[in-house]
Amino acid sequence: MKHSLRIQILAFTAVRTVLNTMHRMVYPFLPILLSALGVDLATISLALTFRSLVGIFSPFLASVADSRGRKAGILFGLLGFTLGVTVVAVWPTFPAFVISLLLAASGKYVFDPSMQAYLGDRVAYQRRGLAVALTEYSWSLAFIIGVPMMGLVIARWGWRAVFPILALAGLISLGGLGWLLPKDPPPGSDQAGIWRNLRTVLSYKPALLGLLMGLLMSAANEFVNLVFGVWIEDSFGLKIAALGAAAVVIGLSEFGGETLVAVLTDRLGKPRSIAVGLILNSLAVFALPFFGHSLGGALIGLFMFYITFEFAVVSAIPLMTEILPSTRATLLAANVAGYSLGRAMGALLAPAMYRWGILGSGIAAVLFNLLALLALYSLTVSEEKMGKGV
Repeated sequence: MKHSLRIQILAFTAVRTVLNTMHRMVYPFLPILLSALGVDLATISLALTFRSLVGIFSPFLASVADSRGRKAGILFGLLGFTLGVTVVAVWPTFPAFVISLLLAASGKYVFDPSMQAYLGDRVAYQRRGLAVALTEYSWSLAFIIGVPMMGLVIARWGWRAVFPILALAGLISLGGLGWLLPKDPPPGSDQAGIWRNLRTVLSYKPALLGLLMGLLMSAANEFVNLVFGVWIEDSFGLKIAALGAAAVVIGLSEFGGETLVAVLTDRLGKPRSIAVGLILNSLAVFALPFFGHSLGGALIGLFMFYITFEFAVVSAIPLMTEILPSTRATLLAANVAGYSLGRAMGALLAPAMYRWGILGSGIAAVLFNLLALLALYSLTVSEEKMGKGV
């Protein structure tokens, strides 16, 4: 891997940590935001639902990286994020906060697939798992470093101070990546537009199977993700202390999952790594009721559940970068949309499954994991028949 590319990957990780900090900080600081903005939980939950729905439209936004170049998509995403956080810095009200959520999420959903497509163009498939894992550290680092830093800012200067800092970070990121990344070649006269890119993705069977796999994995995760806090409270009668410990465990498990991808995925192969992750995740789900007799055991169970999911889902990204190289950014953005739909599906069904406790949630998660494994198997068979290896 060239020295310049290593620097770019480090820069991507730092910038994505900023974007992910904005994305993740809403949940731990929700009580502060509710009080400061003068709204109730139902109102702000609706705003967060709209933010999630933005992901469904990401293929339309991120297609710019296929039609205008990866650098254009990366900078366009950063511009959307920076404008979003600037709105609240200038106009600290609830309507501005909603606008900020939507713009910042839109920017993230353009930046991420554009960056992953950039890496797909420049990193050999045999090393791509490592490159992707390094940038995915930004997800856990946002929870381990970024969110606590914003907490210190809020404690000292109030909630409004967070947004000028994020806006400044966005501007620095725009200038830094604008200078660091090479110019894209000018688009040719035959460059496909957004609709043609989408038709290409949606008419290619392996791409559809990859998207289905991501949707099913995401839904499986949400069956447990949505109810684990309720489960801990129901089981141990604890709230703040137990949930705070669970948050630390989740952050560490995500970091561990990304590390496993960096070390193992390229060696094992992407499909095999995904399969191992899904199988181990299913075993971890079934173990939750047995671990749940003590708080320590429950936290160990959650650690195993989240580290195996993170290993599977991050291993899937380099695989998706190679399925349809001609429209990488559009496919990767469609993958984001698939994850969003999967989370919505899991969130819709999770309360009904939790009527049977964590075992009911686990059975549903395992069923969706098995369907994801079936989609993965069909994908690899389809690629082999077409003479392409994944």
